[in-house]
Order: sequence, then structure tokens, then C-alpha cells
Amino acid sequence: MRGPVAPPQVPLAASRGEVFADLVQDSVERLERRWPQLADIDFLVLDVPRPAEAGAGWNDEAVPLGGTVPSRDGRRGRVVVYRRPVEIRTKGRDERALLVHEVVVEQVAELLGLTPETVDPRYGED
Repeated sequence: MRGPVAPPQVPLAASRGEVFADLVQDSVERLERRWPQLADIDFLVLDVPRPAEAGAGWNDEAVPLGGTVPSRDGRRGRVVVYRRPVEIRTKGRDERALLVHEVVVEQVAELLGLTPETVDPRYGED
């Protein structure tokens, strides 16, 4: 008998990328309650940073976990979270969710010109 192992609505059918994107979305939704202006920012998940995006300080020991693109010329600002570098630094789903939230908070803070503690008062407590 051939066919899918599980129906599409069962979490088993979600890819690692989809599960990761859900973690980012959960983090964004948490922050949007406090910062409604986040609705004007696009949140993206990319597998890895491109060397040209990573900046001059990027090397094998300091691969970025996220990045920002400020809004300009009518284009919305963007927060990018890099999936593979985050996954490599975490062991389980809970640890990954914490790191994703930290990365999202740090990038939002950079984009808004605030400190991470201002964006999320619980930043760094977990």
C-alpha cells in the first residue's frame, strides 16, 4: 500500500521548514499584541544567509541568525530569520522556540531603533 504516512492536517505531515515558520509566526503574534506597527513589517524565513547579505563581519564562527531590511521607497521593512543556523544551535523544539523568539525580538528592536528589553520586557529571562 502506497500513500502518505499521515494525512496533511496531522503535524507529522509538516516539513521542518513549515514547523520553523510557525515558530517565527508565533513569536511575531506574541509581539504584535504590544507593537501593532509590526503589521507593517514582513517576516521571512530563509534557510541560510547569503554571504553578500551577511555583511563584512560574517565568518565561519559568526554566522548570523537573522537580519533586517529597513523600509524605504515605499517598500515595507523586513525581518529575516535564518533557519539552518538557528536549528544547528538548538537541540529540541522548546529550545528552538526560545532562540527564534530572541532572534525576532533582536531584529525587531534593530528595525525600530529600540533595545530588545523594550520590545519584549521578558527578553533574556528564559
